[in-house]
Amino acid sequence: MRIQWYRLTGLMVVGMMAVVSGHAQEVRKYSNEFLSIGVGARSLGMSNSTVATIRDVDAGYWNPAGLTGVQNNLQVSAMHSEYFAGISKFDYGAIATPIDSMSTLGISVIRFAVDDIPNTTQLIDAEGNVNYDRITSFSAADYGFLFSYARRMKVPGLSIGGNAKIVYRRVGDMASAWGFGLDAGLQYQYKKWQFGAMGRDITSTFTAWTFNLNEETREVFTLTDNEIPENSLEVTLPRLILGVGRQFDIKERFSITPEINFDVTFDGQRPVAINSDPVSIDPHMGVEASYLNLLYLRLGVGNIQQVKAEIGDQKELTYQPNMGVGIRLKGISIDYALTDIGDQSVALFSNVFSLRLEFNKRKK
Repeated sequence: MRIQWYRLTGLMVVGMMAVVSGHAQEVRKYSNEFLSIGVGARSLGMSNSTVATIRDVDAGYWNPAGLTGVQNNLQVSAMHSEYFAGISKFDYGAIATPIDSMSTLGISVIRFAVDDIPNTTQLIDAEGNVNYDRITSFSAADYGFLFSYARRMKVPGLSIGGNAKIVYRRVGDMASAWGFGLDAGLQYQYKKWQFGAMGRDITSTFTAWTFNLNEETREVFTLTDNEIPENSLEVTLPRLILGVGRQFDIKERFSITPEINFDVTFDGQRPVAINSDPVSIDPHMGVEASYLNLLYLRLGVGNIQQVKAEIGDQKELTYQPNMGVGIRLKGISIDYALTDIGDQSVALFSNVFSLRLEFNKRKK
């Protein structure tokens, strides 16, 4: 019975490759990328390497099977981060609650946006005069809504879970899009070893764009030789994330939990550490050191890419370092992560804070 999680992972791989083969020639490689940034300072400090060991409310995003690890009546999580010197803002909130001894429900909400963008398409009036009063502003915002369900299986140590995912994207009054997709995940624990598999967009996520440009804006696009966008459909192809981690106890006070993940894509060669056509593999790893399950130190390395060198035709390997700390006290967890959005040569670090609250019913 213990080998059934391998069968489930195999079925997940076969299903996703079948979907990819039907769409590979007609879709772009990157779409809805805001859903790949990551949530929770714990996971970000470990370079997003938590698909096997995540066991709290944030599992609704990383691997819904991990929601079975929620032991409280209710868990609530929130995070805010800013990127590109504060231009882009990322907000996340989630709740999770067990519905019985075997099952857990969760809801996660993500918003990634650039606000107060100047709209200068009407800067010049019909008579050719520059009128700054005609400048308005708008927001380009992406929203993700995840509805999660997880359940313990009869096989000891095995849990499965899934997400129903709704995507809403909006660019001012000019364009909007709706999308829908499904995620599926599993976790298996054997002694102190933990294994995880997460299939994102297992049926592909279809996002339909609708554009609503007024006549003045269309005229500006035409006069400036810009292409007038038309209603379109984006498809986010499946991605498989595999992970393995293990907890090592040092005496009674310390523990260390390393984890390594492999992001497997099936849409052609990508500039990652292991790349081929059509399968590419992006490895990333992290480690968490704990003292009395009270204080935490985290390190991670990810975004390992092969990029063209500035001089010559050779390729060089770049990587993204991350680190973080955390404290957990009486049902309150505060985590911090220092993350680099690109590689070590860019050095644009972001400070990320997240909060998790655990609630239990009072005993009568």
